Amino acid sequence: MVPIFTYRDERKLFALIATVIVASLLALIQLEYARDGKASPFSLTVTTLSAYLEIGISSVTEGIQHAVEATLSLPTLYRDNARLRAENARLRAENDALSEQVALIPSEEAQRRVEARFLNGIPATVIGYDPENAMRVVTIDRGANAHVSRDDGVITDDGVVGRVIEVDPLTSKVLLITDVTSKLPAVVQRGRWWGIANGTMTRVKLEYVSQDAHLKVGDRVVTGEGRSFHAGIPIGTIIRIEPMQAGALAQSALVEPAVAFGRLDHVLVLPK
Repeated sequence: MVPIFTYRDERKLFALIATVIVASLLALIQLEYARDGKASPFSLTVTTLSAYLEIGISSVTEGIQHAVEATLSLPTLYRDNARLRAENARLRAENDALSEQVALIPSEEAQRRVEARFLNGIPATVIGYDPENAMRVVTIDRGANAHVSRDDGVITDDGVVGRVIEVDPLTSKVLLITDVTSKLPAVVQRGRWWGIANGTMTRVKLEYVSQDAHLKVGDRVVTGEGRSFHAGIPIGTIIRIEPMQAGALAQSALVEPAVAFGRLDHVLVLPK
């Protein structure tokens, strides 16, 4: 005789009975908590899971919405970014121009002061240096058309720069007082001792000063009356007195120029 139930049917029956029992227990627990007016652990679990599920769905929805909005706003963002880059470049250019104007203020003020002292002077700007530095020469942007002549003196508000040695219609070359071929009459202000100021390529050497002169470090040296300059324009300050040789009839001293040639820009030409 063949059995009515197989082993597989018995497993299904046991599973069904277990499910019914568990459901009954859960129902009893739910009724018990409901009778006491409390939420059952089962309800709390379901509520918590539902809340997390809603939060997750909301986050995904917001992320998709933000992504869509960002995609739609890309053309606008690109235009705004380009506009901001252009604005930033314009501001940088304006800042550079303002910085240059501020940097020029001291030099321009000094130029106005020296022009007020020498009303017949010809204002000029240094536009070039000797690239090989074989001679201490600079080029200025004034020439014969501006009535500049050879041997005209050139100064700044600080003192002597040099003299004009070459003139073209629009430009001129100026030999600096530090060049070894530069020579000009000089006077030590304290004591009025005469001498000759010769260039050394970096400074000026005051030579042929009387052995009776009591030179001191810090003495100011100015121009004597000569072909290119009137008397009294600063040349520099004595920084070292050279030892006198036995039997020498004159003494010499090293002079630091009054003009800072490394930052020379505006000058004034003094017509003879």
